[in-house]
Amino acid sequence: MRTRLRTLRIGERDFTWRATIGHVAGDGVDLHRCVRVRVWGDGKNGRALEADLLSKAMSVGWTPAATDGSYPVPADVRRLVEHALTLGWDPGARGGTCWLTEEHGLELPGFLITDRVRDPEAPDPTERVIRASGR
Repeated sequence: MRTRLRTLRIGERDFTWRATIGHVAGDGVDLHRCVRVRVWGDGKNGRALEADLLSKAMSVGWTPAATDGSYPVPADVRRLVEHALTLGWDPGARGGTCWLTEEHGLELPGFLITDRVRDPEAPDPTERVIRASGR
């Protein structure tokens, strides 16, 4: 499968981004859709921005990930980039990755940021999705 790169212009800079669909396990048997977004602001050698987005969709079926079609839109990526820039992300720096994590407190209309993909001890995604839905 081919990776699709998209572009987004913020101010005077063009950003290139991609989103990779995956899943993240809850503490029980639930799997939730998780989309890893990677953004470059100065080519692939520049410091990238990454965030793992946990879908807030309360899908039906054996696992929420099985029927969840959530995918970030350019407005979501714009919010990620703008938030990271206010935190000091320098896309022109060479090498490395700037991670947006749960502690940054950013919430998008259809997504929460999760650390569970990289840290199995991070908060349970199922609990977080239920709280975000207000149930």
